[in-house]
Amino acid sequence: MSEYFLDTNNINEWAQTLSAGDKVYLSGAIYTARDAAHKNFINLIKEGESLPFDIKNTVIYYAGPTPAKNGLAVGSIGPTTSSRMDVFAPQLLSLGLKAMIGKGDRNKDVYDAIIKNKCVYFAAIGGAGALYSCCVESCEVVAFPHLGCESVKKLIIRDFPVIVAIDSTGKSLYNL
Repeated sequence: MSEYFLDTNNINEWAQTLSAGDKVYLSGAIYTARDAAHKNFINLIKEGESLPFDIKNTVIYYAGPTPAKNGLAVGSIGPTTSSRMDVFAPQLLSLGLKAMIGKGDRNKDVYDAIIKNKCVYFAAIGGAGALYSCCVESCEVVAFPHLGCESVKKLIIRDFPVIVAIDSTGKSLYNL
């Protein structure tokens, strides 16, 4: 298991080189989206409309940050349970989503989509939301503001600590 400092702008250069268990410190742009936002994404796709951001080669973090305080860009921003997005993830991965951050194992359809699309799933540590907020440099609502803390946000992060939970070959921390 290795340790990497990676920029999300170069995701195609490294997504397939990571192995389950690798420690990664991500920097660059990522997007937050939870259940309601994912449902809205799928509805937009069904209606033939564009998503609120270019999903190709991006990272989605399954989180809904609390309001910012103490001069930080966001409040606590811990991961939510990823299995709640399993019904949506394969379609988004097929559209070019390259990585997801959350907590917990994924279903077989998500594993298959990760392998097929050569993507990666990162685990963030539940209960570490305050730590993660210190890695967020900026936060901008980009879609669905009516969802409040669950609106889609673009975050600029620096050295955001995650672990490769499922790599692009399907090797998983959950099945070692």
